[in-house]
Amino acid sequence: MKRRKFIQSGAMAAAALTLPSFGLTVPRKKIGLQLYSLRDIIFKDPEGTLKKIAEYGYQELETFGYNNGKLFGKTISEFSKLVSDFGMKATSGHYSTGQGKMGGNIQGSLKNGWEKACTDAKTLGQEYMVIAYLEEDERKTLDDYRRTCELINKQAEVCKAHGLRMGYHNHAFEFEPIGNEIPYHIMLKELDPKLVSMEMDIYWVVYANHDPLKMIADHPGRFEQWHVKDMRQDDRKLNADVGTGIIDFKSIFAKASESGLKHFYIEQETYPSSSAESIKNCSANIKKMLG
Repeated sequence: MKRRKFIQSGAMAAAALTLPSFGLTVPRKKIGLQLYSLRDIIFKDPEGTLKKIAEYGYQELETFGYNNGKLFGKTISEFSKLVSDFGMKATSGHYSTGQGKMGGNIQGSLKNGWEKACTDAKTLGQEYMVIAYLEEDERKTLDDYRRTCELINKQAEVCKAHGLRMGYHNHAFEFEPIGNEIPYHIMLKELDPKLVSMEMDIYWVVYANHDPLKMIADHPGRFEQWHVKDMRQDDRKLNADVGTGIIDFKSIFAKASESGLKHFYIEQETYPSSSAESIKNCSANIKKMLG
């Protein structure tokens, strides 16, 4: 299911998985998970799902689906307690601009209830609030992208006032030229780096036939968060479990310091097996791959 469809105690990890520094400014990188990876089960059983995530060794979470003061049917205080009880921290969350047809119904988008969303994010312990996706009617022209950048910059000031940092998460469509220009390049120019970080989805950058290493070299310090998901060799439209596909994550992680990396999150949009088995494999694989 596409992301846009969602725009509308003893179980702690026995050995908290951390990664070597690779020269990172923050020496001990914790393994994070974008909860969208488990969208098929987390709404049905938030507590059981979080317990499973902790057992697999994840320590940091990125949420999605915030609406009207709730996550996965729980109040912010209820969800925060669950995350804490399992020894994890919600460091980031995904949000909508509220400009699109579906996102306009959300209470907690850039256009609707952003102040409360910021307050709740701070209560949850987040550091980042990330715009996750632009609907098709938000990105038809370059001026659409420029207006979105203006809105993001404006609401990033609200984030800053709450001690939070705004982010933007890419897919592949931002790299599709409009006329002679690539929208993502415009976003990198228009979004104020003092207020807005970029969350690089490595899979989608590769899918769009761009080079994550070149992006980091061209824009050092700009990519403070990453989405880490792999690509199958036989079908690049599908995700492999991290470490079993064709993306060279070891080379990319070697540039983490240059990127400005603070957090990364495993994210699976498709699965070789079940969603739970896939994120379990990803956690084990990335520890081996980078260890």
